[in-house]
Amino acid sequence: MHVRVVRFTDVNAERLEQLLARIRESGGPPPDVPTTGLTILFDEAQGTAVVLQHFASAEDMEAGAKVMAAMDPSETPGTRTSVDACEVKLELTA
Repeated sequence: MHVRVVRFTDVNAERLEQLLARIRESGGPPPDVPTTGLTILFDEAQGTAVVLQHFASAEDMEAGAKVMAAMDPSETPGTRTSVDACEVKLELTA
């Protein structure tokens, strides 16, 4: 499994809620982004968000990254500050 980790600053609750509503209405990410999961974390006090896009393979992550990187900034929760392309090495759940 691979995860694309995208960090944002300058995030406010209203803008994030608008983005979440669009995602919910569309049923998820854009159809040409082959994610297996999506997690959005928000620290309102810091005005930051972290988006975790889960992919089955490195190739899927690369394909999704091309689409997401081309997004209009108005379609993101804030200012994109970093993007990490990670391979999951350990995941523990209760």
